Amino acid sequence: MRKTYRVGVAVVGTLVLVLGIIAIPYPGPGWLIVFAGLAILASEFEWAKRVLRYARSKYDAWTDWLGRQPLPVRFAVLTATGLVVLATLYLLNALYLVAGWAGLGGWTWLQSPLF
Repeated sequence: MRKTYRVGVAVVGTLVLVLGIIAIPYPGPGWLIVFAGLAILASEFEWAKRVLRYARSKYDAWTDWLGRQPLPVRFAVLTATGLVVLATLYLLNALYLVAGWAGLGGWTWLQSPLF
């Protein structure tokens, strides 16, 4: 029974962690989901506790550093994040899908090269 529980924790924790990693660049609770996945894993695995402590310390260091930066640096980070979001939406064909809803289906340049 114990082994089955550990496998279940591993599967659920890994799924939550992967979803969080995917959600990081998007608006919303990406990092919260990552930390939740690591916390689920840390309930049964010592290595996950160490990773969780390390990740939280690096996240806190990043947010502290970014908070000390002048406005142009913060704006550059925001712009880079926005470009990552747009690029992934383009690659996943979401931009062309929304363009079709808006009656702009002729804008074929919005189609993803992957689909």
